[in-house]
Amino acid sequence: MTKTTGFNIQHAVSDDPVILMCPPDFFNVDYVINPWMNAEPVDMDKARRQWDALHQTLTRQLGVSVVLLEPVVGLPDLVFTANAAFVHGQKAVVSHFKHPERQGETAVFARWFAAHGYDVILSRVDGADVFFEGAGDALTYCNGTDRQVFAGYKTRTDIRSHELVSQHCGLPVASLELVSDHFYHIDVCLCPTDTGHLLYAPSAFDEYGCRVIEQTVPHDRLIPVVQEEARKFACNAISVFDAVVFNQGSTELVDDMRTKGLYPIELDLSEFIKSGGSAKCLTLRLV
Repeated sequence: MTKTTGFNIQHAVSDDPVILMCPPDFFNVDYVINPWMNAEPVDMDKARRQWDALHQTLTRQLGVSVVLLEPVVGLPDLVFTANAAFVHGQKAVVSHFKHPERQGETAVFARWFAAHGYDVILSRVDGADVFFEGAGDALTYCNGTDRQVFAGYKTRTDIRSHELVSQHCGLPVASLELVSDHFYHIDVCLCPTDTGHLLYAPSAFDEYGCRVIEQTVPHDRLIPVVQEEARKFACNAISVFDAVVFNQGSTELVDDMRTKGLYPIELDLSEFIKSGGSAKCLTLRLV
């Protein structure tokens, strides 16, 4: 089911997943702000078909309610709604983007969250803006009733924003340095699942970061992803109950998931990878 109007977080009563997406009407690679972006042109019709396939997988196959954000001319990366904010309950810590090319998105996202009943928190520390790129760099891991935010920093996000997330959302935050420009957000190298498992690419973190992850998540819930498959955006995945939706081509991960009792769903998202994003980047979990 797609909800295009009427969603308000203050009136949300269902525990069923609700996800924010933005149609790729104006998606393109108009600039270069990560190593994945290059001169290879985007096939716009193919990108639309891939986005539609993801949308239909979520709504028709997995029963997710999808709320749609209206696309905006001149903001090609608005399609990557994961970067809109870190959402916890009725609070939304809205992004402040590092690159000027994306900074126009902040006002769009802030207005959307305010209009839909959220307490909007801007990424400001001591009166100054700090870089923070939403659920691209802050992900909540749940193991039973325990919640832990894994937050990335260095490439796009300022570590000072992590305290903002902890303070306003009341959650413990583990700050993890990202050591590769190819893994520029934590959501391209780490994915918590609804089942309490955690996909992660050890090559994206330093020794300390790997140790924090391995000490936080029970050993039988950890799913390390080899670098070759992580570079296919295997960790940039959407978890819905026991299903995990991600870009195609990671056979080793598929086998590991099935062994752990997870249900992998592979899709072709190659046109969005040209911009450095995949399944998770195209979605923001609201509920």
